[in-house]
Amino acid sequence: MAIPEISTSRLLLRGWRDADRAPFTAMNADPAVMEHFPAVLDGAASDALVDRFLEHWAAHGFGIWAAERRSDAQFIGYAGLYMPSFEAHFTPAVEVGWRLAHEAWGHGYATEAGEAALRFGFEQARLGEIVSFTVPANERSWRVMERIGMRRDPAGDFDHPRISPGHRLRRHVLYRLGREDWLRTHAEAKP
Repeated sequence: MAIPEISTSRLLLRGWRDADRAPFTAMNADPAVMEHFPAVLDGAASDALVDRFLEHWAAHGFGIWAAERRSDAQFIGYAGLYMPSFEAHFTPAVEVGWRLAHEAWGHGYATEAGEAALRFGFEQARLGEIVSFTVPANERSWRVMERIGMRRDPAGDFDHPRISPGHRLRRHVLYRLGREDWLRTHAEAKP
């Protein structure tokens, strides 16, 4: 399947290239980037993740894009839509997510990419709801969720089933956004 490209004011969300694998591995090996994940990833695990992203696109018609900064064509991470493979009270679901190289933090790229992914999810894929989740300590990420219009669902917070009981990363906060709410908000924003 050809992965559609999305251009935003500063980013290109595009299909994955072989040249992305080395910087993706470096990003996943950075302890700052992976602070809120159970472990850093080596090259084999990073490559396997890209392969899963590509398989997801082929199976569902939406997925995770490679994120490139338009000003210099530099790969800076990823953003997009993904169906979590674990079971929880809110699954099956589609998650919006992102991961950026540390040097790309603090510029609003995650917000810009997240908004573009939501637009694609609601307008092109016609999804009914999109969720997002992270650990409570990951304030940078849940602030992005709020900036892109998602709402916290405190009753939906959950213990991640793939993280051991007692682990500092087990508890997750859940954010949600329904298609009707998104469409209403975006229709009101138009002149």
